[in-house]
Amino acid sequence: MTFITPIDSSAVSTETQTSAQDEILGKNDFLNLLVAQLQHQDPLNPAEGTEFTAQLAQFSSLEQLNNINDNLKNMSLFQTSVTNSQAVSFIGKEITARGNIFQLESGQPAECQFELEANAALVVISVYDDSGSFVKSFETGPLDAGRQSVAWDGTDRNDSPVSEGLYRFEVQAVDANNQGVGVTPLMSSVVTGVSFIDQKASLITGLQTIAIDDVVAVSEVQAPHETVTPEIETNSNELINGGL
Repeated sequence: MTFITPIDSSAVSTETQTSAQDEILGKNDFLNLLVAQLQHQDPLNPAEGTEFTAQLAQFSSLEQLNNINDNLKNMSLFQTSVTNSQAVSFIGKEITARGNIFQLESGQPAECQFELEANAALVVISVYDDSGSFVKSFETGPLDAGRQSVAWDGTDRNDSPVSEGLYRFEVQAVDANNQGVGVTPLMSSVVTGVSFIDQKASLITGLQTIAIDDVVAVSEVQAPHETVTPEIETNSNELINGGL
């Protein structure tokens, strides 16, 4: 009895791909073939002018395609350089990006930002701590389509204050017909640095590292309002008369 050894499909695929790659000729290979053809052609039966012209046209097309490929690579490198330069300019700016992480500071409510694709009759927001444990859920009234911001008072399901730190939120919304409404969670933070990994720029913030493609808005950091003591204008004559 003769046993038939099964064929490894992955090996066949690899060999096919390797063979296909070996068959791809560059413009130098094509030119060498063309020169070799001219050198070894039969003097009594030379290649016809039309055939030779067609081969030259093919060679010209191949060279143009190679030039286009090189230009596309250069454009890609240039675009990457421009994107990296733009990313550096974000340092010190406040950005709003797609994401669902926010910072809770002691004694202050936290803002849960999101964008609704349509008007919502009911919105439910669930809050989780940094380890993923459920903290609290609360509802809002009807909200219009567009960007929204809802405050969380920083308490758990028992209305007890929770510790400050990073938290995560999820948003579910339905319309008047109890049909689900699309929601995009958003987060805001100040950019403190930029990282370049695999030629891709990412923005470093106090919340997390954010891909530059996820940024939806950029703004200047608002300086805290300073209390200015009003100046009291005095009349020098009154001071003199009062002194007398």
